[in-house]
Amino acid sequence: MNLVYHKNLSQERWFSMRLVEQMANIGSEVERTIIWKNKGDKQYQKLAFERALELIDLTLEDPKNRMRLKELCRMREMLVDWYFNNRYRSTDTSWQKYFYAFNYAARI
Repeated sequence: MNLVYHKNLSQERWFSMRLVEQMANIGSEVERTIIWKNKGDKQYQKLAFERALELIDLTLEDPKNRMRLKELCRMREMLVDWYFNNRYRSTDTSWQKYFYAFNYAARI
């Protein structure tokens, strides 16, 4: 994978993180997406969302996560749906709550 946004992030560094740390970092980009959406800045919203997808794709490539691919792929699918057409009716709050658990777990 060619990193577009996280140019200083190597696969080795990302793969050395625990899954909860990877998910917490993804959640940070999703949170930025929500913040920019609420501020009405479509360009920064799009950039934050693309950074989140880039981190998700790196997480999917991580060999230690291969037993969780179904869940990770489903999360990616639902996140893309939320951003583009929201057929699943996800909310900003539901995504914040989802990623908050990973943020909390990564800190303890």
